Amino acid sequence: MIGIEQANPVERWPRARLALCAVAAFTAAVFAGAATAAGTYKWTDEQGVVHYSDKAPAETPAKGATVLDKQGRPVKKIDPPLTPEQIKAKADEEERARALAKAKDEQARKDRALMQSYTSESEIDIARNRAISTLESQIKSAEAFSADLTRRQKSIAKQKATYGSKPIPIELERESTAVDNELSRQTILIRQKQEELTLVTAKYDTIKERWREILADQQRAAAAAAAAEAAKAQNPPPASAKPGAAKPVTTARPASTTTNK
Repeated sequence: MIGIEQANPVERWPRARLALCAVAAFTAAVFAGAATAAGTYKWTDEQGVVHYSDKAPAETPAKGATVLDKQGRPVKKIDPPLTPEQIKAKADEEERARALAKAKDEQARKDRALMQSYTSESEIDIARNRAISTLESQIKSAEAFSADLTRRQKSIAKQKATYGSKPIPIELERESTAVDNELSRQTILIRQKQEELTLVTAKYDTIKERWREILADQQRAAAAAAAAEAAKAQNPPPASAKPGAAKPVTTARPASTTTNK
């Protein structure tokens, strides 16, 4: 058509490319401005390319990231992901912390139970003496029974000796075996009770020591609280600093006026 000039395709391609570049640059500028207004994430990928975005990366970059404010100043640092060794070390540390907290809670529970069970050292002594007395009575009873069994054992041995080469009656053999077995059981029982006696003595010694420690801690805490209250009473806060205190009322004087007659 007359008056219409068609552009050469070779010349049209650079123009289109320049237009696309201009649009891309404008879009990037608008995107960057919006991202900066809302806060910008900055990170460097594994190839060394620096990225900016108003959204956090889907995965934490290997080198971490930085959050920038509207003026482009760093306000927060995002640490890089942990290595498998670091993850294991962190898990181990958390497990140790949980175990320590659990042990601390358990000790606190035991301490509360201890202070509720005994209000004085004399009560601990009474409980210890009662436990020791019970064990000692059991030991004496077992020792007396063992003495009777030993005497019976000797009597049976004499009876068996009177038979010489003759067969020993089955009833006597059975009684001899029963006495021997029971004597062995009583010997084991006496040894166990003696071990319990040693453990009980050590147990109540530990209880008394811990009771004293808890009482001393409570007394120190009470003394510290009393000292703090005394210091607070000696140095009361200013009246204006007290909650609910009335603020001083200032009455404004009316400004003087001059009338020109």
